Amino acid sequence: GLDAQTVRIRASSSTMEAFTQIQFETNLRRSIATGVFDVRLGARGTDYYRPFSEFLPVDRNNTSQLQARGQVFATGRLGDWSATGAFNSDRALNTGCNGADSLSGNTYTQNCEAQYPIYGDSSKVDVLTPSRDSVYAKLERSTGVAGSIPDSIMWGDYGTTEFATRSQQFSSLNRNLHGAKLNYNFGNLLVSGFYGDNVQGFQRDTIAPDGTSGTYFLSQRLLLGGSENLSVELEELNRPGTVIKQEILNRGIDYDIDYDRGTVVLRQPLLRTSISDDGTILVRRLVATYQYANGTNNSIYGSRAQYNIDRTAGRESWLGASWMNENLGNRNFSMVGADALISIGNGSNITAEFARSTNNPGLGIASVNGNAVRVEGQYKFNDATSGRSYFRTTEAGFSNNSTTSFVPGQTRYGGDLSTKLGDRTTIRAQFDREENRGQPPLVNTNLADLLTPRDPATGLVDNDLRTITVGVQQRVGVSTVDLDYVNRSRQDRLALDPTQSNVSSDQIRSRLNWPLTNNLTFRAQNEINLSNQQDQLYPNRSGVGIDWTVYPGIKLGLNQNFISSNQYGNTSYTSLDFDSVYNLSSSTKVTGRYSLSPYQSIGSAGIQQGIVLGPGLKLDLNYERVIGGNTSITTGAGQQFIQPYSIGQTASSLTTTTGDSFGIGVNYTDNPNFQANARYEYRNSNLSSTSNLSAGVTGKLSPALSALLRFQQSSAANQVISDANLGARMDVRAGLAFRNPDSDEFNGLLSYQYRRNPSILPTSILTTSGTGSEDHTLALEGIYAPNWQWEYAAKYALRNATSYLDQSLSAGSTLGITQLRATYRFAHDWDLTGDVRWINQFSSGRSELGAALEAGYYLTPDLRLSAGYSLGVADDPNGSRNASGPYLGLTVKINELFGGFGRQPSAPPQQQESKVSNPNPQPPVTTQPQTPTVTPAPVQTTTPAPIIPTPPPTSIQP
Repeated sequence: GLDAQTVRIRASSSTMEAFTQIQFETNLRRSIATGVFDVRLGARGTDYYRPFSEFLPVDRNNTSQLQARGQVFATGRLGDWSATGAFNSDRALNTGCNGADSLSGNTYTQNCEAQYPIYGDSSKVDVLTPSRDSVYAKLERSTGVAGSIPDSIMWGDYGTTEFATRSQQFSSLNRNLHGAKLNYNFGNLLVSGFYGDNVQGFQRDTIAPDGTSGTYFLSQRLLLGGSENLSVELEELNRPGTVIKQEILNRGIDYDIDYDRGTVVLRQPLLRTSISDDGTILVRRLVATYQYANGTNNSIYGSRAQYNIDRTAGRESWLGASWMNENLGNRNFSMVGADALISIGNGSNITAEFARSTNNPGLGIASVNGNAVRVEGQYKFNDATSGRSYFRTTEAGFSNNSTTSFVPGQTRYGGDLSTKLGDRTTIRAQFDREENRGQPPLVNTNLADLLTPRDPATGLVDNDLRTITVGVQQRVGVSTVDLDYVNRSRQDRLALDPTQSNVSSDQIRSRLNWPLTNNLTFRAQNEINLSNQQDQLYPNRSGVGIDWTVYPGIKLGLNQNFISSNQYGNTSYTSLDFDSVYNLSSSTKVTGRYSLSPYQSIGSAGIQQGIVLGPGLKLDLNYERVIGGNTSITTGAGQQFIQPYSIGQTASSLTTTTGDSFGIGVNYTDNPNFQANARYEYRNSNLSSTSNLSAGVTGKLSPALSALLRFQQSSAANQVISDANLGARMDVRAGLAFRNPDSDEFNGLLSYQYRRNPSILPTSILTTSGTGSEDHTLALEGIYAPNWQWEYAAKYALRNATSYLDQSLSAGSTLGITQLRATYRFAHDWDLTGDVRWINQFSSGRSELGAALEAGYYLTPDLRLSAGYSLGVADDPNGSRNASGPYLGLTVKINELFGGFGRQPSAPPQQQESKVSNPNPQPPVTTQPQTPTVTPAPVQTTTPAPIIPTPPPTSIQP
């Protein structure tokens, strides 16, 4: 049967289960409708084909009742509107094979289909109607205006992209929700609104990566599937508060997630640092927002109006206003905002935004509110002169966990301007002022408190930093000389050292790049303080080095660096390093840099390579070295310290740790019938050392036999909880699928899975004894149909699980399930099906036996009457229960809705191939052969035999 939510497209199968080709376009004129309606009269606890929990219920309520169930899917045109909808009376449309509801619907394929993606043909599964409840409905139409959002109204799962535009940051809302959403255009005015129901707890976590792919633990467990948004942010190491770049991650492509444990494993390692074009050290942060189970059902709703002044690509301009409110039970959060994006020609634009949040904690506590303002401009005056300006401020009481990172209580404003004086001279000037009046998290070193997510206790910061930079870049022959004057004025009203409460320093920063030969370059850099007062965060620094171009774009550098300051003392560092970003191919990159930060000595070298070893064979490498990462660093936004994750908008308190990370991987994709990959990662830091290993092989052993093997072992990658006592997690999967492309007589599947520590949590390291577990699961499935009348099906699954409280105390259990089914079709319109299953938990006294015998008669190909008898018996320590009895059923296949919506036209009669005949044969003549006469065959119309559906197979869930 065709699921009301999922369309399976079999592109190269001889038995077409759904449709050979389905196209969903805005100009779709034909409609599709399919579904089933089922009625059953019989004892409540004897419905063999219902979920296990409803068969032989523990309340022993087996009274007779009339049950009606149905599901339907439809899509097509209603006038100018495109309509898509689905309904399932039994369950939520997004319910996965594990019985859990989710958002977005992608977890349906992820949890079930994607585990063993072997069909033997070109099948795929697409979710068209995602909904966390039983209904999905959407009406949509195009406005006919380029760049405009279509008019639409819907109920189901959705994202809030309309509330996260380019001009929004502080007022941005990036969530995955379920409920209603509306978009409607009144000319140039777009009005949007949304309502979300059943919203549970919402959390924002920021994690400092360790250079590997994970496992990264989030702060909460029992996440709502599909509710997460993951991204990687880059910001300056010593200036937290302004995100320079953000990269959105996609589930299944960039990462995998375990919603029960709250863990994320990336598909590629995530290095700790990066280098900007001007040599500034950047740090990476993994940011995750999600919903989690907290026992409450909240609601959220909001609206937005956006007047589009210009929709031309590259010259977009608009004015917008938005509002949202989230009801959190006895608490409430609301936010209002206004924003604008104005293009002023020649690539210049101005962005402005205002946002105000109100957080009402309830319980008689006063509300906390705050404002945020942002005005930024990008200017291009002519081909030689460009500049930018910015003003950003957030009050300490402002909050928004659905957007990028910021520092509450921080204000930054300034601008820069650069102009070219000819081909060789460029002058530049920059002004920047940073004010911090926030309440950063206090340093916490208690492990139990760090592993328990809570609103962090806060301290106070009260400081200002003004920076003025004026400089010139001059080309002298083949050399480049940079000279900058930097004036810094810092005032820290809470400084413990009185000499650092008010500091004004002047610094000269100079750089020289002098190519000695084609592949040898001399570099020199000097930062020297001119004034008597010195900023302890910006000491005197000088260095010289030689760069050798080993290969075009790849350099080796020998550097000597010197530091002289009151805080650091007289220190020198010597390094041999890379200094390059070079693309050997479209997927090969080599990076590296050694640098000294004002707060710490940081060395970072990286290799990210995809070296082609042969046709379809690629070698991936990555390496990173971070030197001098401290456990406690003070910035203008507060003190940074080691922690597994920061909660809410407290990412500025995360620190970078010293360590190495190394990874090597091999991928082979040249053969369409065989693909393989393997990767090894190692991480060593001043906290602990871990290693990860993953490998996978997928291919065809023969035209009929496909195989899959996956191995993955990963350790916790968070700071603090990356403890060897936590134990690594291991997952091994193997599968064999048999499907003869020339015959569907027999199909089979064999799968095996081994898991070690599949449910281990960070809190396990708080116990002195430690915990662990492992389980094995073996499953077999086969279908044998020797002819159209007979079909046999068998399934068997066995699972053994063992839990370890310590090395001497363990507990285990073994569970098995067996299911057999046979179907016989006779007299064209009749079928008879017998089904039996047995579930047994060995050595515990728990078992369940169920059986059903059913006869069906097709009044029409779409209407089936059935009668049967089912019985069952269950034994457990609480006693035995049983039920049996006859039942009657009626099943109707839905092919159309009202007014013929969804009805498919019959195929027109097809002509047969012409035949060649000769009614008057003559002896052959060699000199002049007889010309044959071509006579077309008569047109014949045949009526195909009706397709007799069979009862849907029962899903086994060991």
